[in-house]
Amino acid sequence: MDSIYFLIMVALAALAIADLVVGVSNDAVNFLNSAIGSKAISFRTIMIVASIGIACGAIFSSGLMEVARKGIFNPGQFYFDEIMFIFMAVMITDILLLDFFNTLGMPTSTTVSIVFNLLGAAVAMALIKIGAQNGNFSDVINYINTDKAIEIIIGILSSVVIAFSIGAFVQWVSRLLLSYDFQKKPKWTGAIFGGIALSAITYFILIKGIKGTPFADQTYGFINGMTIKDFLETQVYGVVVVNFMIWALISYVLIMFANTNIYKLIIGVGTFALALAFAGNDLVNFIGVPIAAWQSYEAWVVSGTPASEFSMEILATKVETPTLLLFISGMIMVATLWFSKKARYVADTEINLSREGEAKERFQPNYLSRSLVRYSIAVSEWITSIVPPSVQGAIDKRFKKPVINLSKDKVLHLPAFDMIRASVNLMVAGILISVATSYKLPLSTTYVTFMVAMGTSLADRAWGAESAVYRVAGVLNVIAGWFSTAIIAFIAAGTILTLISFGKGAAIAILLFAAVLLLVRNYISYNKKTKEIKVEDRLRRAESSSIQGVIEESAANIANAVKRSNRIYSNSINGLAKQDLNFLKKNKKQSSKLSSEIEDLREHTFYFIKNLEEAHIGASNFYINAMGHLTDMSQSLEYIGKVSFNHVYNNHKKLKYNQIKELKEIDQKLQEIFDRTQETFEKKSFDKIDAILNSKQELYDLVLQKIDRQVSRTRTEESSPKNTTLYFSLLLETRDLMTAMMDLLEQYYQEYDSSVPPAKIEQEQ
Repeated sequence: MDSIYFLIMVALAALAIADLVVGVSNDAVNFLNSAIGSKAISFRTIMIVASIGIACGAIFSSGLMEVARKGIFNPGQFYFDEIMFIFMAVMITDILLLDFFNTLGMPTSTTVSIVFNLLGAAVAMALIKIGAQNGNFSDVINYINTDKAIEIIIGILSSVVIAFSIGAFVQWVSRLLLSYDFQKKPKWTGAIFGGIALSAITYFILIKGIKGTPFADQTYGFINGMTIKDFLETQVYGVVVVNFMIWALISYVLIMFANTNIYKLIIGVGTFALALAFAGNDLVNFIGVPIAAWQSYEAWVVSGTPASEFSMEILATKVETPTLLLFISGMIMVATLWFSKKARYVADTEINLSREGEAKERFQPNYLSRSLVRYSIAVSEWITSIVPPSVQGAIDKRFKKPVINLSKDKVLHLPAFDMIRASVNLMVAGILISVATSYKLPLSTTYVTFMVAMGTSLADRAWGAESAVYRVAGVLNVIAGWFSTAIIAFIAAGTILTLISFGKGAAIAILLFAAVLLLVRNYISYNKKTKEIKVEDRLRRAESSSIQGVIEESAANIANAVKRSNRIYSNSINGLAKQDLNFLKKNKKQSSKLSSEIEDLREHTFYFIKNLEEAHIGASNFYINAMGHLTDMSQSLEYIGKVSFNHVYNNHKKLKYNQIKELKEIDQKLQEIFDRTQETFEKKSFDKIDAILNSKQELYDLVLQKIDRQVSRTRTEESSPKNTTLYFSLLLETRDLMTAMMDLLEQYYQEYDSSVPPAKIEQEQ
């Protein structure tokens, strides 16, 4: 039996490495987003600066592992075997939970995850012990460090509101003072802002960096016999004032004599600071449990006491973590930062939620987001009504965004936000984390950095009428994910602990195998999804300003849409024929995806028209009509995919043999048209459109013939109302699909050869 604990240690070592990888993938959002979103410095430089910060933070993290040993539960209440089972349950749950959120691209808190994993597993083990001893279940509080657990939970939750509010206030004041033309302001304003920001960030580095170093607790004569840590925490105002004066002077010198962009320097230093804090603060979340298990194992081996009798009071004492382990952990974190695709996927979520202007909105509005936006608009209108117009005008002028004029052939990828907002994000996050650390208040770096970014976005008017409801929905989704992290972690860790407690080695082996399978499955699924996004021909926005340019540029879009329409229609018919529910479900998703992409193109209409030159204004009508025909096609396909899926999903009677045969006959004829159309647009052989249009009447006649046959069957032999409804729906939507496609072809052919008179569109009844 004793050998099982050695195997547990081996498993925990492997789980520690895996947890480092998934943890960094999730938390990289904390320190990368401001620099990446502002594009102040190159991506390579950002990664190098962040890597140095992570390495330094990890190496100086010794002594920060107490939360895993005694922060949540009272270790003296548990024996060695129970503690090892708790740690194993916590690590398995933590890895799976964080990887799940990474795959979704949702930033969550590794601190909340580890805290509630420990809490759930410890409570479950305590209940098992109490039950075995026929004790009172209310005694569970004796096993849990309730005061510390409640303090951590309240601190984490309150940081959400505080970070959002302070971030919004500081950004509003900064924009009011500096406006969007901050580069044109007198140089002394940049020096003062640089002094404030850099002194705040430097103090943050000192508080978070010095705390874990060996010399932090040593006394020094030049600071009146105080330790460095005590000096920094007690002489806050003196340190801050001196810090500000030094950095303001340095900033002024750099601006005046080296022509330095002080905002870039702030972003670079701030990125380093948050990366250092992340490694120093959150490393405990990844390796704290395995290290505590290793130190427990060492103590148990030396004691010679049976595992079920060896009390774990040793965990209540402070034990330094070997520097070598910290160094190895830091290197793994740095490697993950460079190579993890999921880290950048998670980062995209926050950047897009805080982006200025147009962005691909990932989240759909909900009742709560609409209500909050509606309420906020009402409050804003009330405030506007009581503020004098002259004051309101002056404020609006400070928030007026610069207009960027580009030549028509120039493409510019604008940053998500400017350097002022990026600097405020880093400065405020650093200040809040520093203050919390000074007063020994627990918080989540993920919650703080995310909510600061959301607060600055709101204050900076990045959430306009066009995007507010989507952005608020996104923030609410992320916050809901945070709460679900706590609930899922608590329940899952408790459940896994229970399985391990009763199943021992066999349960651990099965759970580890299942965890590996899930991680591999998520990895394969994510890679497959990423490759599909890259490989699949997505519909591209038109940038040309003339009709001929739009025709040439959109040919690939039409070929792509026709190819996918062909596949979706055929899959619907084949899925019905085989009664294959999963096949129809996937096909339904593909039709919805096509509709979504076409809708994105329609939303681009405003920007397309704004880009047009006066001489080519006719291209707007062509673009609008083309989008209308594509939308009609996608709506017909979406309806066909939906009714086909619902018919099989609801277990209705199969379509009859003759019905399937007739639908496949139509599908075969339609495939020929789709294939010819796809080839025509891929090769831009628009002169061949005429031959395709000539087959229009034949298609209409074929569909009408099938409608007449079904009418006859219904009157004489058909006994299923659902089958009849489905069959007529498919035929009518097929006709609408063909009409929309033929209208699109006629539009292109007419513009290609203006000598061809507009073809008359026959309306089939």
